[in-house]
Amino acid sequence: MTTSRSSDTAPGAGIGTEPPEDAQQFWDERYRGGTQPGRGRPNAVFAGLVAGLLAGSALDLGSGPGGDTLWLAGRGWTVTAVDISPTALAGVRADADAAGLGGRVRTEHHDLSVSFPRGRFDLVSAQFLQSPLAFPRQRVLRQAAEAVAPGGLLLIVEHASIPPWGRAAHPDVELPTAAGTLAGLALEEGEWTVEGAEARQREATGPDGATATVDDNVIAARRRP
Repeated sequence: MTTSRSSDTAPGAGIGTEPPEDAQQFWDERYRGGTQPGRGRPNAVFAGLVAGLLAGSALDLGSGPGGDTLWLAGRGWTVTAVDISPTALAGVRADADAAGLGGRVRTEHHDLSVSFPRGRFDLVSAQFLQSPLAFPRQRVLRQAAEAVAPGGLLLIVEHASIPPWGRAAHPDVELPTAAGTLAGLALEEGEWTVEGAEARQREATGPDGATATVDDNVIAARRRP
């Protein structure tokens, strides 16, 4: 579950206030409707940050159509892709098998507000894990931190601004700050090294081809061995 694994759009970029009923249906319909933003390609911010890491085990929270998952698997990672949408996960599985990466990709269906995957991972990724529906995001991100193995990395990228084409649809969205997200993780002192917590600007392209400068928060924290 995520706003979209395409980082160019930001519907519901903060924590939503709509009721959570039918959340699976909401995301299933989104991914069932033809074009799936982010399918077949990784988030560029994510790829740039992870490219130099040694391959290991990864947890992709809110994997959507699996661009990040397949990119990791193609570089030797074993990846658990998690999403609320069975439709999205079926696409991840089909694409992984078609690319000969099925042995490195596991899919798990979770509504993260209810259940969370078991295990610890060398990389736990939460890319734009934001929803227009009510969602306990802070609690889920704390669970994400708990899932990081010793020596592993927690990587969060989140929308910190809304592009002009999204403002009319989401006039009251509250956007997180990097400092606020980091504080909400409540990382235990002495067990973590914060490698970064900052806002970064990038150029985004909207549905009609318009471009704008938007902000993303990037939070990276490594659990000490």
